[in-house]
Amino acid sequence: MFLSRILASWTNSAIQVLESSSPSLKDHLNGNSDVVRRLLEYVYTHWEHPLDALRHQTKTIFRNILQMHQLALQESGSDLAADGFIFQLTESLLRLEWHSKGKYTCLGCLVDYIGIEHILALAKTIPSQILEVMGDQSLVPYASDLLETMFKSHKSCLKSQAVDSTWIDKWHETWVSPLLFILCEGNLDQKSYVIDYYLPKLLNCNPESLSYMVKILQTSADAKTGSYDSRGALGALMACLRTARAHGHLQSATDAWRDLVSSARIKQGLIHQHCQVRIDTLGLLCESNRSTEIVSTEEMECIQFFITYNLNSQSPGVRQQICSLLKKLFCRIQESSQVLYKLEQSKSKHEPENELTRQHPSVSLQQYKNFMSSICNSLFEALFPGSSYPTRFSALTILGSIAEVFPVPEGRVQTVYQLSHDIDVGRFQTLMECLTGTFEEVKILAFDLLMKLPKTFVQFQDSEKLQGLFQAALELSTSTKPYDCVTASYLLNFLIWQNALPSSLSAYLKTQRVACGDGDKSAALVESNTLIVIKCLLENLEEEVSRAENSLLQAAASFPMYGRVHCITGALRKLALNSLQLVNEWRPVVEKLLVTSYRLSAVVSPVIQSSSPEGLIPMDTDAESASRLQTILNEIQPRDTNDYFNRAKILKECDSFDLEDLSASVPNIDTSAEIKGKEGKTCDVTAQMVLVCCWRSMKEVALLLGSLCQLLPMRSVPESPDGLLTVKQVKEIGDYFKQHLLQSRHRGAFELAYTGFVKLTEILNRCPDLSLQKLPEEWLWNVLEEIRCSDPSSKLCATRRSAGIPFYIQALLASEPKKGKMDLLKITMKELISLAGPTDDSQSTVPKVHALNILRALFRDTRLGEIITPYIADGAKAAILGFTSPVWAVRNSSTLLFSTLITRIFGVKRGKDELSKKNRMTGSEFFSRFPELYPFLLKQLETVANTVDSDTGELNHHPSMFLLLLVLGRLYPSPMDGACSALSMAPFIPFIMRCGCSPVYRSREMAARALVPFVMMDEIPDTIRTLLAKLPNCTDQCFRQNHIHGTLLQVFHLLQAFSDSKYRMNTYFQQELADVAVCTKAKIWLAKRQNPCLVTRAVYIDILFLLTCCLDKPSKDNRPVLEHLGFWEEVRRIILGSELITGFSYTFTVPGLPQYLQSLTKLAIAAVWAVAAQAGEQARDVPISFSRLLESSFPEVRLLTLEALLERFSAAASGLGEKGLPPLLWNTGGTFLMLAVKESHPECLCKILKILHCMDPSEWLPQTERCVHLTPKEFLIWTMDIASNERSEIQSEALRLASKVIAHHMQTCEETRDLVAPNLKQWVQLVLSSCEDHLPTESRLAAAEVLTSTAPFFLTNPHPILGLQDTLALWKCVLTLLQSEEQVIRDAATETVMTAMSQENTCQSTEFAFCRVDASIALDLALAVLCDLLQQWDQLAPGLPVLLGWLLGEGDDLTACVETVHQVEDYLFEKTEVNFWAETLIFMKYLYKHLFHLLSKSSWRPLSPERLCHLQRTASEQCHLLSQLFRELPPTAEFLKTVEFTRLRIREERALACLRLLAFLEGKEGEDTPVLRALDSPAAGNQLTLPRTETAC
Repeated sequence: MFLSRILASWTNSAIQVLESSSPSLKDHLNGNSDVVRRLLEYVYTHWEHPLDALRHQTKTIFRNILQMHQLALQESGSDLAADGFIFQLTESLLRLEWHSKGKYTCLGCLVDYIGIEHILALAKTIPSQILEVMGDQSLVPYASDLLETMFKSHKSCLKSQAVDSTWIDKWHETWVSPLLFILCEGNLDQKSYVIDYYLPKLLNCNPESLSYMVKILQTSADAKTGSYDSRGALGALMACLRTARAHGHLQSATDAWRDLVSSARIKQGLIHQHCQVRIDTLGLLCESNRSTEIVSTEEMECIQFFITYNLNSQSPGVRQQICSLLKKLFCRIQESSQVLYKLEQSKSKHEPENELTRQHPSVSLQQYKNFMSSICNSLFEALFPGSSYPTRFSALTILGSIAEVFPVPEGRVQTVYQLSHDIDVGRFQTLMECLTGTFEEVKILAFDLLMKLPKTFVQFQDSEKLQGLFQAALELSTSTKPYDCVTASYLLNFLIWQNALPSSLSAYLKTQRVACGDGDKSAALVESNTLIVIKCLLENLEEEVSRAENSLLQAAASFPMYGRVHCITGALRKLALNSLQLVNEWRPVVEKLLVTSYRLSAVVSPVIQSSSPEGLIPMDTDAESASRLQTILNEIQPRDTNDYFNRAKILKECDSFDLEDLSASVPNIDTSAEIKGKEGKTCDVTAQMVLVCCWRSMKEVALLLGSLCQLLPMRSVPESPDGLLTVKQVKEIGDYFKQHLLQSRHRGAFELAYTGFVKLTEILNRCPDLSLQKLPEEWLWNVLEEIRCSDPSSKLCATRRSAGIPFYIQALLASEPKKGKMDLLKITMKELISLAGPTDDSQSTVPKVHALNILRALFRDTRLGEIITPYIADGAKAAILGFTSPVWAVRNSSTLLFSTLITRIFGVKRGKDELSKKNRMTGSEFFSRFPELYPFLLKQLETVANTVDSDTGELNHHPSMFLLLLVLGRLYPSPMDGACSALSMAPFIPFIMRCGCSPVYRSREMAARALVPFVMMDEIPDTIRTLLAKLPNCTDQCFRQNHIHGTLLQVFHLLQAFSDSKYRMNTYFQQELADVAVCTKAKIWLAKRQNPCLVTRAVYIDILFLLTCCLDKPSKDNRPVLEHLGFWEEVRRIILGSELITGFSYTFTVPGLPQYLQSLTKLAIAAVWAVAAQAGEQARDVPISFSRLLESSFPEVRLLTLEALLERFSAAASGLGEKGLPPLLWNTGGTFLMLAVKESHPECLCKILKILHCMDPSEWLPQTERCVHLTPKEFLIWTMDIASNERSEIQSEALRLASKVIAHHMQTCEETRDLVAPNLKQWVQLVLSSCEDHLPTESRLAAAEVLTSTAPFFLTNPHPILGLQDTLALWKCVLTLLQSEEQVIRDAATETVMTAMSQENTCQSTEFAFCRVDASIALDLALAVLCDLLQQWDQLAPGLPVLLGWLLGEGDDLTACVETVHQVEDYLFEKTEVNFWAETLIFMKYLYKHLFHLLSKSSWRPLSPERLCHLQRTASEQCHLLSQLFRELPPTAEFLKTVEFTRLRIREERALACLRLLAFLEGKEGEDTPVLRALDSPAAGNQLTLPRTETAC
């Protein structure tokens, strides 16, 4: 850092001197001088340094270098841009990879000095190149800043040269056109970053470009509507308009709609299939650069429309953006309403001419009130029974924003809306029920919203109801379901803060609220209420701990104690414990809390501290007594202490263990024969129950103790009047954490103990008491001494990555004040690194394992940040050397430490590529940061290379090779590195090459990959030729295949890197590769049978194949390069002489055979395509035919061939192929038919079916009888049989093929249509069975695609081919898939709906006929189209009972509800598959709406009402059964039996909706039907129920 400042200052001084210096000095300071060269080397080494300040200094130095060179050239008068130094510098920077961040900074400086014209002349496509990089978040800021510098420079340059306005067209072509291409065609991340970073800067530079962009995108929007994975032109249009409005380039949304885009297109954007299009459209409506801009009526209507369909978003990011944008809108409404109130007051005085006052302010204010009230109605309606987590999260978050933005007015401040005015008893109770969900985020949101409401709402509850709520909370706090205690905590906190505790609890408060008058009354009430609740919970907890001391199994089954502790912690955290008024009452409570916590911990710690806590109790079905716990504890005594590696444990049946410690923890063990549950019934205690009870209890105790230390004031002396914790108690808490962190084996237990311990250490470091301040240091020395001594009697855990020991030391060091000298960290790191180093002492094994594990934890800790960086080199040395240890535990810990260091040095892996460019750095940068590693790695690599292969051929594998190659593979040389750099990468190359001779296959591969980054790109061809020259000739007698294989792998990976480089289209590239091809011909024997090793043969063939892929361009004489070199002739000889032609003589599996077959097949296919491309239709001279490859007995050969053919057929079918299907593949349908019938390999059969699906059935279907002796009808039956019986992926392809065959028959003459008519029933059943929720995703996707392709024939045909029942069954499949939890399936089903809506007879059914829509609205639209079709078909009479059956849920089993209501015990965790997206009542709401609309507008009435009697009877019976089940539930069933209560509510809503429609059909009014009055549903009278769903219908 100091050096960079000195160099920056020196260059600044040099600039000042150069302005008035002699020519000789200018010669020494120009760009070609030695001084500048060294300065540039420093810049290239440090331009990506992790310290921001150092990077900024590097930029300053580079800018000063350019200025120095400019001053040095002034006298000569030469053009700076044409100067040789600048030209060379520009070219070298452009040659660099775009992932180098320093490149952007330096190019920006160059643009400032020489302008953009010269850079565009060298790289015309540089805007597109930079935009391509903007998919990487880490590079986006650099790329956008460089682009801004460039287009500003270009604009000023063009304006200065132009005589008219035509310059803007060139500017648009250069900078705007690439942007529009990315917005329409780029990937999601790329578009997002371009919109966020680049687009605003472009519009700020030239706002007039908006109309240019909109004009182009409007034209494209109709053609490219986008999809679920593409925004299309509509998405790009919305993104541009949103950005323009947010930055003030659009005056108002109304103007935007009128002049730029229609309101219909806005609505399309709000329901678009792509989530980001919906977000951008919403942003266009909500965002504005003026916070007081009036929200127009059109905007309000669109927002209301948006909320209807977009609350249920699975993506957390989308939900967050929706809530954030709506909050911005509410802020606009609030702030603009204040302006309107002022205008309203001044209206009587004068009439201002303002665009804000197009209508009277009072009208706008009333519109605001109506709009906000309507929004709240929609949000509360979304909180119906069974609503999904995303819906509840979104609705509650938005309601919370409304409560926050529109607070209760104080003084003269007027507010346009208050949430409390729209909340009645029912809605208040709805919020209370939100506390019962399984997702804590929903509980938090509901609780916070309840706390924002006025306390008068609690007055709706009577004392009996409050008592019931309190009892429910107490019962939930001992539930065996972990999430129930969270509900209990929120319920208790709500009752505390709303002062709504039952009067019977007042006995727990001795002072009877004496302190209420001494200060803030509400704070005193909350404090006294909290104290009452904690006392009550503590009393129950003490009793349960006493019972658990007698029987832990009974406690785990009936009253797990962690819930009580969780509720106590939750109550304490909500209270301001630093300003307590009832201090004398709190002290005994705190003391009792600590004692009870220790007792609870003592009960459960034997399980947590055992060697194997995860499965202690056998899964017995008979409920045995708790006495078996003694046997269990006997068996699980810790056997992984410090003597773990020193002596072997031989376990025998007669082994006896010392149980004194355990007996102390569990003094009395109950020997009763049964374990009773809460209801008094026998229940089985599983290992899972015991473990969850124990580790959660330890977790809650740790969090409670940590919270007490963090929140409670401390007493420095016992007599102190203020403060609740004594010094002695704090020390006891510290000893407790030490014991459990150092001895617990269960990760969940010690991780949470760590969380509590961190809170304690943070308090101790800030404590004024010196004795407490010194505690962390004292604890640290003690544990380091215990680790160092390695006493066999120590109870430290030597397995499980040292369990809690690293956490313990991590907490002690991380809490040390960062502003100090960090002495504890320095001493600890020195001690740990010395322990982790190599020693000859066998007694040092355990300390070494602990030291390595602790170092790993410290290097992973982000709180230590750059403070830990100086120790990385020593840590890397310890890890690499530790890998050579003969002890497995040391090697394992070293590997884990090494992995952590790789992440720490190179960053978190951001892609699948193990050696991604994002996770690499230049060798000079790496070794300048860690200079100690240069000699160390070089020496280690030399040692490895010297021992890699002995002359005797014995296996001599150096253990460190893997780690060394892993590090070196992440380095690469920079083109900017000096040739004579002290830290040059060149010395490593020969050693890496020698590692390629390793006898271990994986090591040879790693050496080949590691070599690539060490060789400069322009040196690769020479290196390849050198390696090829080393290979033996066919006449050589003595050679090793391992050496050949290692060399060939290095050639292959170097060639691959060269072919992927940006030189590919270069003449230089083609010439160099041609030279390499000539060299490969010299060693071509390695690819033939003269080489007996199939492994090396395969790699050589891979090299040949790679060359064929690279040299596929014609040369100057228009002859292909490979043909010119005679390369294809050699390939032809290889294939003709290979086993593909002659057959295999092997009767057993030869090593490398699959790899060889795959390589040979790829080369053969390439040769066939090459010959076919040259010969056209006369492709007779192919070395091997496809039919021969497909007849191979090896599935590897057939599979690769089929994949290659499938690629061509797919391209031809989709129209992506440039010339269609090659002549070689014409008339091949019969071949594939025969293959399909004979193929036994599943993957090959799958590919064949896919190929047949891609082909036109008219080409191959007539050949079935000739080729496979099956008529077309029999072939269809054969295909459907496969779809019925085979594995899932084959089923899917067979179903697609059968559907295409059926569609083909439907399109041809009636004769063939009638031929397959009898088989349609089987096909319908196949589709139905493929849509079931338990099936794999692939099966359901296939069903959705099939429904899409056959929709015009079977779903929307004006003259239905199938019967009504089958047609409606297919529609039910569509509706089921639209409600799938998986996004990809919903999107596929949405395609079906869009296809159905776009038919000639259905396009008038909705306003979104040809639009891409989301699944949420597609469900609504599908039902609209179906109801319209029933009318068109004149099938309303027979179809209505079916749809009413869907409404009622006839397919659902009501007995399941009955069973769950009467069920006493349940599993600890739900095992069934749950759909967290589908909402039954939403489907019911849409269906009810469309049926009601259909029956209302239709003059039709059922002629025979008796046809609907069955449904009416079923619905009435369900209502009465539900009424009975509601009565059997406990009084607070919504809390105690949430799942059962919700199921019954959903069934009730469905039955009532069905009865309303039936009553309407009978000519009665829907709301006043006697059926509803006759239903005496307890749910209707329950105090905590939701409003009826019919209000939303």
